[in-house]
Amino acid sequence: QLQFVESGGGSVQPGGSLRLSCRSSGSSISDNAVGWFRQAPGKEREWVSCISRAGTVTKYEDSVRGRFTISRDNTRSTVYLQINELKPEDTARYYCQTTWPGSPPGCTWSIMGDTWGQGTLVTVQS
Repeated sequence: QLQFVESGGGSVQPGGSLRLSCRSSGSSISDNAVGWFRQAPGKEREWVSCISRAGTVTKYEDSVRGRFTISRDNTRSTVYLQINELKPEDTARYYCQTTWPGSPPGCTWSIMGDTWGQGTLVTVQS
């Protein structure tokens, strides 16, 4: 069963950048599409981005497109999220999780796994 450890969060000023990492353990991440999700205080968890098994398909939520870049290194069982031009509204705890690949196989916002890591906190403030 896949388990995830997210890291790389921190407190940054608006306009700053962070690189989040999602490392899997217990099983290989290479067989799965993976998504990043975030949950801001007092709000529901929302989908941010996803990447297909081989990394050939990537998708982004409208508010982050052009600022966030998802990538993966299957040899390291790790998925990354480069986040640039951070805004206060990006403040949230970020999680990764497997997603259904869809048809044709790619990635979707639909969550497949049910075991969540502790996430990594991103705080954007002046």
